[in-house]
Amino acid sequence: MKAGKFWAWVVFILGAAYFFIPLIATIEFSLRMRRGVYSFDAYKVVLGDSQFQTTFMYSVIVAVFTILLGVLIVVPTAYWIRLRLPQLRPVVEFITLLPLVIPAIVIVFGYIRMYGSNSPLPFLSNNTATNALLVIGYAALALPYMYRAVDTGLRTIDVRTLTEAAQILGAGWGTIVTRVILPNVLIAVLSGAFLTFAIVIGEFTMASLLNRPAFGPYLQNLVANRAYEPAALSIIAFVITWGCMSLIQVLSRFAPKSANRPN
Repeated sequence: MKAGKFWAWVVFILGAAYFFIPLIATIEFSLRMRRGVYSFDAYKVVLGDSQFQTTFMYSVIVAVFTILLGVLIVVPTAYWIRLRLPQLRPVVEFITLLPLVIPAIVIVFGYIRMYGSNSPLPFLSNNTATNALLVIGYAALALPYMYRAVDTGLRTIDVRTLTEAAQILGAGWGTIVTRVILPNVLIAVLSGAFLTFAIVIGEFTMASLLNRPAFGPYLQNLVANRAYEPAALSIIAFVITWGCMSLIQVLSRFAPKSANRPN
């Protein structure tokens, strides 16, 4: 027992060192912009850059629309699969895993071929349509995480009983999904939303090839042309991402606990 605990601590310390040493080195380097002293000059330059503010706000807005699209698609689908079509769960789960198998560059090149200026559906002919296409692409990339978060939330509630009770009271399907099911899986939906937000903020391939002013291409361009500012921006992106992960952990404590077995 003592030997097992010792080696468990050894593995934990090695894993923590592997994670934190590069992070500490990046933080230290980002503070050395002013020669001879530590300062937050790199952070001030980044945060004061109008292009940073523009690209970050663009990615935030795209992330919000991506989350809304994901919720509109995933919540009714996962609910209907669990309630009426459980035999299709393996098929749906396989489909939701495809974005993890197919690289983003393949997806975006398919978009360019299908929706370019010479195609019957020229989505890339104006900025609004291109933004919509980017949101759809991001929703596809986030589908594995959103679907599994919602599906896990549905497992904690008795979907069939809630549906039958709502139908007895005269509720329609829209009311059942929006006022009965969604509030009961809201914590799971928020978990999927934060994961989606983290994906959209850091994504580079789709935004770059579709020529969108997003945060990911801005970060890559800064890395190619600056020294200390990219390190500062990486730390800022790290804090944003881990802030989302921390919110998931906090929200998961309020998730409903159910002794009922899954439908």
